Amino acid sequence: MITKLNHVSVFVLNQDSALDFYVNKLGFKIHTDAPMGPGMRWLTVCPPEQPELEISLMPIEDGMMFKDGAAEQMKELVKKGTFGFGVFECNDLLATYEELKTKGVVFKKEPTKEFYAYEALFVDDSGNWFSLCEKKKE
Repeated sequence: MITKLNHVSVFVLNQDSALDFYVNKLGFKIHTDAPMGPGMRWLTVCPPEQPELEISLMPIEDGMMFKDGAAEQMKELVKKGTFGFGVFECNDLLATYEELKTKGVVFKKEPTKEFYAYEALFVDDSGNWFSLCEKKKE
């Protein structure tokens, strides 16, 4: 029986730039940064309050995963915001929204009260988009 998810991948255009974005703008912590074969790197980050969930910042490069020009196609799709949807939670959406905007995070949707939560939408430096939510108080 499956008991939990502990890793998830986000495809990024550049690992160094993504690392800077996720650590210095979103406030995540580096979990693992290790060489993995010639020219490869296993790089994961995690939200400070959720160290058991590692987000792998996965580069899009020709090789094992992408063959015959698929990497270039995938890069174009990521740039267009086709992949990378996820939901991050915070305790105070307005404060977090203002803090992230000050750090240069680009928002596609300002904080809005929705039926499911108070939400804003932002994109990372590769084009992946995410929801930032404050759950409804019960």
